[in-house]
Amino acid sequence: MSAVSRIGGFLHLPRTLRWRLFLILFAGLAVAHALSFSMQFYERTMSAKATMYTTLENDVATSIALLDRLPPEERPQWLGLLARRTYRYELGPGLPGVPELSQRAAEVAETINVAAGKRFPVSVQSIPGEREHLQAHVTLSDGSPVTIDVRPALMPLATWLPYMLVAQLFLLVLCTWFAVRLAIRPLLLLANAAEALDPNRKTERLDERGPAEVAYAATAFNAMRDRIAHYLQERVQILAAISHDLQTPITRMKLRAEMAEDGPEKDKLVNDLSEIERLVREGVAYAKSAHGDAEKPARIDLGSFVESIAFDYQDTGKAVTMPSATDAVVVTRPHALRRILTNLIDNALKFAGAAEIQLEKMPDGKLKILVLDRGPGIPADQLDAVLQPFYRLEQSRNRDTGGTGLGLAIAQQLAAAIGGKLTLANRPGGGLIAEVTLS
Repeated sequence: MSAVSRIGGFLHLPRTLRWRLFLILFAGLAVAHALSFSMQFYERTMSAKATMYTTLENDVATSIALLDRLPPEERPQWLGLLARRTYRYELGPGLPGVPELSQRAAEVAETINVAAGKRFPVSVQSIPGEREHLQAHVTLSDGSPVTIDVRPALMPLATWLPYMLVAQLFLLVLCTWFAVRLAIRPLLLLANAAEALDPNRKTERLDERGPAEVAYAATAFNAMRDRIAHYLQERVQILAAISHDLQTPITRMKLRAEMAEDGPEKDKLVNDLSEIERLVREGVAYAKSAHGDAEKPARIDLGSFVESIAFDYQDTGKAVTMPSATDAVVVTRPHALRRILTNLIDNALKFAGAAEIQLEKMPDGKLKILVLDRGPGIPADQLDAVLQPFYRLEQSRNRDTGGTGLGLAIAQQLAAAIGGKLTLANRPGGGLIAEVTLS
């Protein structure tokens, strides 16, 4: 197992490539943004600390010198003017403290000592409490004690800074989402085109515009689709040509067989030729079904159309019923649709002796034509296989029972040609349901 796979399994990455790319890009950008902000914040903090110590040193030196020169009775009125945000001056010994100092307190103490110089003795103590607090005790020239009360504080942050951070984070999400969408969209279009690939139908070609890699992939896909369509067209043309050319010699052979003397061998020969002729006709029909979309679409009343097919079978004594007709108008290819339904009905009559036709209108506007029977049905694992050409459930050579294996294949191919879909399912209680869905 590769390192990437192990990391992916440990982190439980999502299954879609879209979210994987989004998380990876966003995580990288977010970490880079956090590092950049941290470095700027650290640099600003160190700069502010250096400025604060310099200002403290100059301010303490000036303030102590001023208080030392003022008469004792005037000193209290100057204390408010000398006070700052993080420190202030008090007349008196201050609060009792301890000599232990933190690193920042030690730096402040050293700054005050440098500011006071050797002229004024200074002692710095830490005042116990929840917040860091220290006091520097200075003795003026007349022996009066002065306390510098210091409460170190972090550099104040601007009120707009959190909003700026949120705006930057939102911008990161937006840019990452746009980049992922731009990268994934051609892949989704290619996947959709591959899923909808049907050389027998005229579909829109994949757009070949865009970045060089996307355009190259789209061009290659369109060329592949054209080659597949060309190969299938050649195969269908070969099948049609062979089937068509075989009809003439088969007809001559039947004529010669009919002229032979009567007997068992003659009957067998005529029957074999009839089966060959039937297979050739269905081969031609299958080849023609590949061009089911060549017929011009027409607007028809589907209920009346299906009902007329049922009446045609009833006129010949076949057990084909249609309990109710549904009024539905659809634009389709009537001849291809008739061939689909006759193949399905013939299949039901062959194996069940009777067929029932139902017409349903779906909530999404699609129409379903159901051909139902009470025959033996089809094994569930072969429901898709029977739609393939020349596939027969019964492997006997008897055409009356085994058939040629083209009826359902022709129906399935014609259904795709008219923009529909043919599906088979076993009927509850026994039998088969052949469902033709029209969009």
